[in-house]
Amino acid sequence: MSVLYEQSIVIVRPGSSTDEYGNEKPDWGDAAERITVDQVNVQPSGGSTEDTDDKQITVTGWLLISAPGTMPDLRETDRVEFDGAEKQLEVTGKVGRWPVPAGVRHIEAQLKEVS
Repeated sequence: MSVLYEQSIVIVRPGSSTDEYGNEKPDWGDAAERITVDQVNVQPSGGSTEDTDDKQITVTGWLLISAPGTMPDLRETDRVEFDGAEKQLEVTGKVGRWPVPAGVRHIEAQLKEVS
């Protein structure tokens, strides 16, 4: 395995709960499923932006790439814990999937961190 893919993530898939009006909503607490995935590379991508009008908010882009030969079940509705539980990143947009016929089986996903 390449040294590029020595990181791990935890995919956080929301459970569901019901609000006071009877509507289903995502539950990121105890009902969430956690799936550990090894052999990935997560790196900064696209820079960051800041909003300082009301309070200090920084949005940073990240790129997740799985090792060749892997296809983790990451969905656009999931979140990703990275760097221990220090960072929880949101998946932005669709997850790119490159299956075997394309030659290199892996996924790529754009993520964002709001802090």
